[in-house]
This record gives sequence, structure tokens and C-alpha cells, in this order.
Amino acid sequence: MKILAFSDLHLARSRAAAIVAASADADLVIGAGDFCNMREGLDQAMALLDGITCPFVAVPGNAESADELRAAAGPGIEVLHGQTAQVGGLDIFGIGYGIPVTPFGAWSCDMTEAQAEDMLGQCERADIIVSHSPPKGVADQTSAGVSVGSTALRDAVVRLSPKYVFCGHIHDSWGQGGMIGQSSVHNLGPTPNWFEV
Repeated sequence: MKILAFSDLHLARSRAAAIVAASADADLVIGAGDFCNMREGLDQAMALLDGITCPFVAVPGNAESADELRAAAGPGIEVLHGQTAQVGGLDIFGIGYGIPVTPFGAWSCDMTEAQAEDMLGQCERADIIVSHSPPKGVADQTSAGVSVGSTALRDAVVRLSPKYVFCGHIHDSWGQGGMIGQSSVHNLGPTPNWFEV
């Protein structure tokens, strides 16, 4: 299965066009949150992705809520936030939002580590975890070199040992990755990223 994954589109028209064009060669598309900006423009952002015709799994970022994303998503998009979807024999668990709570204020959709731990605790197995936020210590550094990833997510990755963890959120770490045990972690960014399962 060929997987095309991206994050943090932030309403960028040219980046959306590149993702839609690339999706013609994909068996599955995964979007790891932040489709719009500060809770505005989500309908327009999802319309930019209308040309994706293969299965499409998405999680909300901190720029949109789960309910907002479900309302704006087209019929071919499965929105996950604390749920597992099965696609092509793969178990894909999704968790959105900023974890831990961001400094961005009232518009940002965030969760505490305790809330994330509760949500992740409902997952019993996963081949892929899609999270808007990165796990602590991998692809989670700000431009100041501060590690701001989620400890709850890291603990879940250790427990579940998925093949892949796809995330975004920390723009300074786009394109970076690493390993947690046998799990390959990737901070995607708004470009086509290809994976094979």
C-alpha cells in the first residue's frame, strides 16, 4: 500500500494542489491536522483537497476542532480523534489537537497530557498512529531547540509499537524524524511524503 501523508496545510493553495496531484498515485492519504488557520477558513481548506479520490484519513490539528473538521470534511474523508479506522487491513489510530496545551490562547484546540493519556489508553493496537502533535523527544524541537512533544504520545508509542507515527504541529521540525523502539516517527509538513506498507 502506497501512503501519501502531510500535515499543516494552513490553507496553502499551491501546496494543496501538489498534494491532490500526488494523490493520484496513492492508495491512502493521511492528513495530520491544521488544515486552516486559527479556526478560520476550514471549508475552503477542505475544498482545496476535493480532488483526492482514494481513502483519506484525517485528524484535527490545533487550528480546527474535531467537530469542525467532521462538518467540513467531504464524504470520502474519515476524521479520527480517539478512534481507530481500518484501511486496507491496517489499524490506524488518530489523535488530534495540540498536546500538551499550547501558548496560543483561546482559539487553539489543545489537550493536556492527562486528557491525551486517557484517549490513547483506549487504543489496544495500531499499525499507524496519526497525531497532530509529535511525541516527546522526536521531531518536536522549536527554533529555540526546546523539545515540546507529548509524553503521553511517546508512552503510547512505546506500548503499542506501531510501524509508523505521523505528526506535524511543530513547523521548525517539518521533515524530521526518528525512531522510538521499532516505530518510525515522521513530522510531515505540507508536502507529499511517501510511505510503503
